[in-house]
Amino acid sequence: MNAAIIFLILTALMVTGMPVSIALGLTVLSFLFGFTDVPLESVALKLFTGIEKFEIMAIPFFILAGNFLTHGGVARRMINFATAMVGHWHGGLGLGGVVACALFAAVSGSSPATVVAIGSILLPAMAKAGFPKRFGAGVIATSGALGILIPPSIVMVMYAVATNTSVGALFMAGVVPGLLLAMVLGGVTWWRARKNNYPRLPKATWGERWVAFRKSFWGLFLIVVVMGGIYSGIFTPTEAAAMSAVYAFIVAVFVYKDMGLKDVSRVLLSSANMSAMLLYIITNAALFSFIMTNENIPQAMADWMLGNGLGVISFLLAVNVILLLAGNFMEPSSIMLIFAPILFPIAMQLGIDPIHLGILMVVNMEVGMCHPPVGLNLYVASGITKMGITELTVAVWPWLLSMLGFLVLVTYWPNLSLWLPRTLGML
Repeated sequence: MNAAIIFLILTALMVTGMPVSIALGLTVLSFLFGFTDVPLESVALKLFTGIEKFEIMAIPFFILAGNFLTHGGVARRMINFATAMVGHWHGGLGLGGVVACALFAAVSGSSPATVVAIGSILLPAMAKAGFPKRFGAGVIATSGALGILIPPSIVMVMYAVATNTSVGALFMAGVVPGLLLAMVLGGVTWWRARKNNYPRLPKATWGERWVAFRKSFWGLFLIVVVMGGIYSGIFTPTEAAAMSAVYAFIVAVFVYKDMGLKDVSRVLLSSANMSAMLLYIITNAALFSFIMTNENIPQAMADWMLGNGLGVISFLLAVNVILLLAGNFMEPSSIMLIFAPILFPIAMQLGIDPIHLGILMVVNMEVGMCHPPVGLNLYVASGITKMGITELTVAVWPWLLSMLGFLVLVTYWPNLSLWLPRTLGML
């Protein structure tokens, strides 16, 4: 009964168009005032303790690193390197976009940042080369979603915070699925380009490829700094985030010199705004998680599901359906912070690995970012291409269908996610 009341209040507030973060906070306060005897002091305490976690510090640092890289010319050099490697295949610029998105995802941690950085450079070039606008938009909007699956990933950090799971193990678990999804999206791009005889670039010589690699090296080396540092134990994921922010600043300002010192304050302010927004969501989601736990709602749901004979296969199917539906109304951060604490205890009772559940949820978030009405990648791509959301929805469907097929693979083949962290001794 309490669960029904909580979700009824939350739904009613969200239907009014209220931001999810505020709706979460008001839901908790309304329920506490009307249906419980929990002292308000505990609410105030939870507001502070909810974000008093070392792992959360990684979020503003990764956002700052991503903004330095987006404004610092790293994306352009990555695109040149990617197109030098695969541009001579069918749909060369499109394939280069997929590879560039995968590379940029490995240094940014954010899907919208990946779409902006790669799309703003590549989409005009594709239109000039004779590619249909829809094709380019479909490639970039869906490939940009790799930003939250290929580590580092801000959404993975949020899952780790919500469930007390290892950030390092999650990052390593995202490597193989991320690379495989990039290959799937690249395959769809190549097949559609070959079918419609889209343009190809002249094949680059190995000398030209070496020059492109050398110019993009400092941006690509950030992948080694972050992932190598975490795996070798030199620093924690949070410390890796701080290192990446400092490194990105040095590369953008002093190595590539695409950004002057006078531009740094603008990047810092933009990063602070985005970080504050996410931390506000996290704080209210922590309150929501507190009231759910206080009322024993996750445990009651777990007992009900297990009592009705719900097995692993049925539960994972239900998780996908719930998250895909939630993706129609909420953005990834809110979904992760609301649903992870609810689904996590049930998954543990069913013997599902928490790392596998985390990657499964992240792939669901990827799909949600590429379809309306609140798909963030669609709105970012719309701003770049000046295309309507309806037209973009039609443009992305071939890649979106392949992502749904990939979601099924990730759901029922746990070793796809768990093999690498298990091999590295992180599980």
